[in-house]
Amino acid sequence: MAGHSQFKNIMHRKGKQDAMRSKIFGKLAREITVAAKLGTPDPAMNPRLRAAVIAARAENMPKDNIERAIKKAIGGEGESYDEIRYEGYGPGGVAVIVEALTDNRNRAASDIRSYFTKSGGNLGETGSVSFMFDHVGVIEYDAAKADADTMLEAAIDAGADDVVSSEDGHEIYTSQASLSEAAKALEAKFGEPRKAALIWKPQNNIAVSDEVGEKLFKLLDQLNEHDDVQNVYANFEVSDELAARMAG
Repeated sequence: MAGHSQFKNIMHRKGKQDAMRSKIFGKLAREITVAAKLGTPDPAMNPRLRAAVIAARAENMPKDNIERAIKKAIGGEGESYDEIRYEGYGPGGVAVIVEALTDNRNRAASDIRSYFTKSGGNLGETGSVSFMFDHVGVIEYDAAKADADTMLEAAIDAGADDVVSSEDGHEIYTSQASLSEAAKALEAKFGEPRKAALIWKPQNNIAVSDEVGEKLFKLLDQLNEHDDVQNVYANFEVSDELAARMAG
């Protein structure tokens, strides 16, 4: 299993803890407010806001919290956040992309650089590793929504480029331009997805040892726990044994 998917699953299990859930809600609210400020506050007319609301619902974020975050944007309240992408190499030469929303560029850069350095990696310039990833849309559904063949057929009809189905669910990949329309078409057939967003998808994954994998998971964990960090992507894969151990 690819490292990013493994890490996502591990974080999802860890995310059931109350402290982590509170942090997740804070990050989701920040993304909702920024998305609403950049476009219309109507999720039906604003694809980024729609994706943020879907992500919030997937984490069982209360409706009041979602509405409050949108109202902040309408009222011009709250901090002004900069969108920054950090790129670098983690342990084992694994490429890492970090997406952040921050109200303090110096703090975010300093903290993120220190995480990379302490892990034995190094933070690079923007563009130093993103060429090894594709910036694409992804729409995710639970496995119970449809069998693999049915989902593949529906995804092709919706204009998707690829579908990966497993026991964890269906991942439908699209171009950036077709994400919104594909998501609408699939939602009409299967209901609201558990995720619909733009992501950085590795073109190839690097297999790393358990020792390197542990260091890498520690780095990714630190990055994800930082208040300014919204998303982390990496091009690695580890043994299922290590993934199971880290999830436990």
